[in-house]
Amino acid sequence: MFDLGVVVPVRRGSSRIREKCALPFAEQNTLIEWKLKQLAEVIEPKRIFLSSEDDAFLSIARDLGVSTHKRAAHLAVGHKAEFREVITGIVEDIPHEHIAWCTVVCPLMAPRDYSGAFRSYHAQVIKGDCDSLLGVVPERAYFWSASGPLNYKASRDHTISQDLPEWFKVTNSVYMAPRDLILRREYFLGERPYLDRLPKLASIDIDYIDDYRFAQALHAIYEEDGLHTMSEGDRIHWGSHALA
Repeated sequence: MFDLGVVVPVRRGSSRIREKCALPFAEQNTLIEWKLKQLAEVIEPKRIFLSSEDDAFLSIARDLGVSTHKRAAHLAVGHKAEFREVITGIVEDIPHEHIAWCTVVCPLMAPRDYSGAFRSYHAQVIKGDCDSLLGVVPERAYFWSASGPLNYKASRDHTISQDLPEWFKVTNSVYMAPRDLILRREYFLGERPYLDRLPKLASIDIDYIDDYRFAQALHAIYEEDGLHTMSEGDRIHWGSHALA
């Protein structure tokens, strides 16, 4: 066991999808409820902190037995505060030694994926040489910028896809680090993050309305693969010394 607090940040406004966190998902009324129930399968609700300026959102958390963090209003207005201020303004109030930052906009990050990430953090950060954890999915694809190809030659020396370098896409689903490191760096990652490889479903990040539609459609696969359930082997017994 290690002292972990899980931050779930939400705010009422959204720059691309109106009321994004309040969108329904699967059988739940909101993405907030869906994510909190997923996380409660993995860790005690009291260790989960919904951080929001919105009283209605905080009420959802209380109804589920989840801890709440009332965020300062200026930290919930898009682009009014710098992101480092948002991170430190929340984390400084979370009374746990280690912090997992988990967003509601990756609804297909399953409970077993969180359990795996928490175990990896214990092995690679607490017991290992890394200082933080970042959820990623491997990508072997052809990437361009405005100035040209980034990871291959668009010429007679073309690289076949199997030989492309392995790059990693940040999923935005989970970031983990010690609380004191986050406050010192004003960011939720250190200089030596462990890249925790996640399934592709976990990488669906709702940023635009098409992403929301994709996530809804892919929920059928989530259910078909039994990702809504946790086996006893997936569970972390926080009350024991299994991860001490």
